[in-house]
Amino acid sequence: MSKKKATKDISRRQALKLIAGGTLGVLTGCAVNPVTGEQQLMLVSKQEEIQLDKQNSPHQFSADYGPVQDSEINQYVTQVGQSLAATSHRPDMPYNFRCVNANYVNAYAFPGGSIACTRGIMLKLENEAELAALIGHEIGHVNARHTAARMSSSMATQGVLAIGVGVLATQSSELVPLAAGLGGIGASLLLANYSRADERQADSLGMSYMNKAGYDTEGMVGLMDELNKLHKTEPSFVQQMFASHPMSKERYDDAVKKRNTTYAGKHGKILRERYMDNIASIRKIQPAIEEMQKGEESMSKRAFVSAEEHFSKALKIAPNDYVGLLLMSKCQMAQNKNREALQFAEHAKNVYPAEAQALQIAGILNFETKQYKQALVDFNGYDKRLPGNSMITFFKGISYEALGNRRMAASEYYKFLQNNREGKYAKHAYGRLSSWGYAQ
Repeated sequence: MSKKKATKDISRRQALKLIAGGTLGVLTGCAVNPVTGEQQLMLVSKQEEIQLDKQNSPHQFSADYGPVQDSEINQYVTQVGQSLAATSHRPDMPYNFRCVNANYVNAYAFPGGSIACTRGIMLKLENEAELAALIGHEIGHVNARHTAARMSSSMATQGVLAIGVGVLATQSSELVPLAAGLGGIGASLLLANYSRADERQADSLGMSYMNKAGYDTEGMVGLMDELNKLHKTEPSFVQQMFASHPMSKERYDDAVKKRNTTYAGKHGKILRERYMDNIASIRKIQPAIEEMQKGEESMSKRAFVSAEEHFSKALKIAPNDYVGLLLMSKCQMAQNKNREALQFAEHAKNVYPAEAQALQIAGILNFETKQYKQALVDFNGYDKRLPGNSMITFFKGISYEALGNRRMAASEYYKFLQNNREGKYAKHAYGRLSSWGYAQ
């Protein structure tokens, strides 16, 4: 088969839509809720929560451009997080904390205790007590087992649950090719939509944990106030947070009530100056981050020229910012400027060699420009840093196919089909295996 035929079968738009995928099996049973002490339907064990987390959270963190490169910020977030986790109902969970490079305003927790806050939300907080409130809230979700409970409910009604690793990156389906699996504002299905009752419980637990850790519960009131203000004045910045963490005046009022009753007279740490000192490297490039946020909003509207202007301004302020480089790469790719896009992706690879997303984008762009051998170098590098993305396996298959190496292409297609049996990409893989005599 010719290289032209191989690449023709996978269009540019189809190739960019490929995202990480897989299914996860779960067992059945009942359990005592560690927070309420009551029996509840729980078809996911603690060990499975941890395994789900371990399999899925690294892909989401990479979608959010990885942890910030300033190790002191991550150490600081970890220190605050661990102090809260020690006061929680499940102190034995394998908690880990980080600040990720994403510009959007959000924080999230995976069921096994992997917790992240974005650099976008770090810029909106005023002090360490508000950070403690934010992290305490996420620890509350882990302790109350909200994700496991939601999964159990789904299993009880559907019998089987399959969870994808794919990213819900934007409201615009037209932009999915630019964002799916490549980063953007999103979360895996493990992070989707808590109920208002879940949110209230997580708020209450967060206040309890921060109080026990010596923080002033005014931090939770301040956090709620800031998020509600952002929702009114800059809704695009907090769109994802409000999608997964429904906000309301009721939550703010509840926090105020608890501060004035349950925690009345219990004054604790606020630590504004220490907070500002610890996030100094993020604050230094705040103007660049704000330009990126504007650019991402333009991207969501397909206003690519405007987006490019914002990303250019951001890179003038922070020329080696990993996120800015990749956003510009995606913007160039959206305008079919693949060679220019590749230059930005290559720069990003050099800026943050340990992070996988730049390798994924560079691999796709090398494939698009028919540099199939280099594409395979990038995809293999991605696999080494972030194994488990079955769609990278598919990309490797079509790259080998384009090079005329049927044996290696067949091997990758076979691996891909182990976890993906339906859809156009599975059809392509099976069709090749069948036509080459590897399958009946």
